[in-house]
Amino acid sequence: MLSRDRYAARFRRLKEAKQGALMPFTVLGWPDEETSFSIIKTMIDSGASALELGIAFSDPVADGPIIQAAAHKVIENGYTVIQALDLVAMARKYDADIPVGLLVYYNHIMAMGVEKFLEKASACGVDGVLVADLPAESSDEVLSTATAKGISTIFIVSPLTREERLAKIVEHASGFIYLVSRLGVTGVDERNADRDSRLAALIASIKKVTSLPVLAGFGISTPAHAEKMMAFGADGVITGSKIVDLVSKAEPSKMESELSSYLKQMVAALNSVKV
Repeated sequence: MLSRDRYAARFRRLKEAKQGALMPFTVLGWPDEETSFSIIKTMIDSGASALELGIAFSDPVADGPIIQAAAHKVIENGYTVIQALDLVAMARKYDADIPVGLLVYYNHIMAMGVEKFLEKASACGVDGVLVADLPAESSDEVLSTATAKGISTIFIVSPLTREERLAKIVEHASGFIYLVSRLGVTGVDERNADRDSRLAALIASIKKVTSLPVLAGFGISTPAHAEKMMAFGADGVITGSKIVDLVSKAEPSKMESELSSYLKQMVAALNSVKV
């Protein structure tokens, strides 16, 4: 299956089944390669609809302290971008059909070169790339090369995104829309009624201008959060900080079972609200 087709096939299947998508996140190579691969396999085996995998960066401005600490650990271990992409290839060999997206920073791409980075990513089975610090307005080179390689370009929409900029984003986006459900960085969050009302309106406005699935991230950590996002009209959720925190606190012998239990609870919550 071609990279770009995996997103379309998976989201189409979920829509037909009236189910929401769970896209768990982890940092590639954290806390070490063997454990990282175990985390990824547990995600897949526990019902993840798709994966978002981060390449460690020294200044991950979009990430909160939990994911920052994981990224710094990976860098301290000397784990390279090439090794991270090779780990993606291991995940692709484990599951040929699950969509796999990369969360990267532009320095990762610049250091290797746009063509070489995306060629390697495509060869390893990457389906989409979200460059956290690259706005849609400046993405032409990455966009054209990614399109040629069959890789979707994922962009972020936030509560501050203006209507004219939203139009530009959806023009460039493919795969899905990453909705920042709150301002700030990634992490665990509690919500309030005013913010929820604005978020529901934002999701409605996105769906007026694109047919791409909308997945909500940032501060999504509980089944209740997942249910709420689905009720607001999202097509699924992305959760990362909770996973990294859970793994970091678990006893090694219990990590897989505790992670699996959490992910299955999230899947159940997403499927309890019929879309």
